[in-house]
Amino acid sequence: MIARTLQRTLSGLSRRRSLPDQPNFSLVSAILHEDWQHIRLELLQFSSGRAQAPNLACLHEQTQCFSFSAVRFQPQIRAYQSLISPAARQRLEKASHRHDELCQQLSGEAAGSLGQQELTALNVELGESTALVEAYRALCSLQAELQDLQSLATGPDEDLRQLAAEEQHGLLNQAQQAEEEILGLLIPRDSADEKGVILEVRAGTGGEEAALFASDLFNMYQRFAEQQRWKFEVLEQAGSDTGGFKLASASIAGTGVYGRLKFESGVHRVQRVPATESAGRVHTSAASVAVMPQADEVDVTVRDEDLRIDTYRAGGAGGQHVNTTNSAVRITHLPTGVVVAIQDERSQHRNKDKAMKVLRARIYEAERQRQQVALSSQRQGLIGSGDRSERIRTYNFPQGRVTDHRIGLTEHGMQAMLDGSSLHSFIEALQQHHKQELLAGVK
Repeated sequence: MIARTLQRTLSGLSRRRSLPDQPNFSLVSAILHEDWQHIRLELLQFSSGRAQAPNLACLHEQTQCFSFSAVRFQPQIRAYQSLISPAARQRLEKASHRHDELCQQLSGEAAGSLGQQELTALNVELGESTALVEAYRALCSLQAELQDLQSLATGPDEDLRQLAAEEQHGLLNQAQQAEEEILGLLIPRDSADEKGVILEVRAGTGGEEAALFASDLFNMYQRFAEQQRWKFEVLEQAGSDTGGFKLASASIAGTGVYGRLKFESGVHRVQRVPATESAGRVHTSAASVAVMPQADEVDVTVRDEDLRIDTYRAGGAGGQHVNTTNSAVRITHLPTGVVVAIQDERSQHRNKDKAMKVLRARIYEAERQRQQVALSSQRQGLIGSGDRSERIRTYNFPQGRVTDHRIGLTEHGMQAMLDGSSLHSFIEALQQHHKQELLAGVK
């Protein structure tokens, strides 16, 4: 079929232009080796007049001199290779059967016998599974069509074999897209991704320089939150003598905050010449960052009898207010030993509200970590010891570069990073890396 098409093309070209008598052996070789890109290029150049005649006349007149086998020029039907493992396919089959059961339970008289709470739960389950099941059934339909094409590809009719090959190419692309969509839907989702966060930044190894770096990090996250139009509320700031932060914490509220910031947890290392260094030597310091999902009251139950609440006079800068009223609050959760102290506000009640918000987040995150460690012994803690050797990211000021050691990504432009405008590059790369790891598990 392809040889006949080529002959018709050559006939049209020969009527418009005079051709030499000798064949173009380069073109003949390209045809015999099925180098179709080369063939198309030569035909295009010749028909447009941009090149000399490629000696096609003799090829046209003496086609029979060459063994143009129909089988040789017939595109082969590629075998379909699924990306979805047998275990994942079993999960999809179960999800499909469960979807049918839910549809039956929620239709007709069966739904009338359900309580409101059960009815709501079933509707939520149905809604969560619909996209996955529909994508899986669409994939099954594509696979059935590919199977039918396979039988046509082995038939005696050359034209049908050619049509089957062309149709298969489009269906394979559709099947690949459907499988990628399904694998994305199969990735386990973190239920906390849509929550807001409690951010804590602590100075680590490096003394006053570490406190200054902790301040830089805290301000970087504040600027990034403002760029994302998230609500950033400072909860606590414990200053150092040079204007840095020994500890700073904040509440960040918005949609999907934890899903974007959760990979910021860990030890951040800085290499720069401190302002207090007279000899111009580069020092290495560190600060630890913890990002914890905010816990609602329904997520964490904190009983009053499990709390010990102490009030005391605030210390530090603050004028007449300092050391005159018992506005500072320290709350201890007795079952876990978690302690939170807040003294930023002049109102004892506001300090208590802030402390309870931080307390719930720490308890919630501790429980999440306990569950994840039970599932994977390789899970590491959020903060670490604050030692420089445990770094997840390095900020090298002399070279103006920032490197994330988990994925090997390096970006240049320190000021853009500290302004928060370059942080999204690391966040998106880390999210993609995490997704690929989860996809590998699903496959």
